Amino acid sequence: MGKSASGKDTVFSRLINDNKLSLERMVPYTTRPMRSGETDGVEYHFTDIDGLKSLRDDGKVIEERCYHTVHGDWHYFTVDDENVSRDKDYLLIGTLEVYTKLVSYFGLDRVVPLYIEIDDGERLQRALQRERSQDNPKYAEMCRRYLADCEDFSEDKIALAGIVKRYDNSNLEECIGSIKEDILSSRQP
Repeated sequence: MGKSASGKDTVFSRLINDNKLSLERMVPYTTRPMRSGETDGVEYHFTDIDGLKSLRDDGKVIEERCYHTVHGDWHYFTVDDENVSRDKDYLLIGTLEVYTKLVSYFGLDRVVPLYIEIDDGERLQRALQRERSQDNPKYAEMCRRYLADCEDFSEDKIALAGIVKRYDNSNLEECIGSIKEDILSSRQP
């Protein structure tokens, strides 16, 4: 987890593709439109409000959030579906709120926080570069997300969630190396 444009997707991709770690992808759900380059079932399971209601009615929604964007309400949620096994180690990108709800659902001994951070100026520059590459850039939404992260990832909320260790992503290789080392050492008897 971490603020938008902190490099979560890049770190996630490198970790999930590292055979030594043997991590499975836990794919969240969303009602937001798919971005250029995204694939249904890879970054997210893309659905609509009716799909969310159906999963909610079936008691499969672990947690959900609704963001009031400049393009309308976008829902993001995690589902305990047929793709989740208690016998595997998963990697998921989420918020502090997602983390705390997953801890409540699965237990503190089963959910390990990986908090990625980077200088806010670098983060803003990355967000702008990513938005420029979209077929239909949504700059107002980019700005809303950037500002909302200041509140969503405030120092008080990070502390309240019990996040102690942080991974600085100003150097990608060092960041990934540190995370890999911690994952592997946590599995040692």
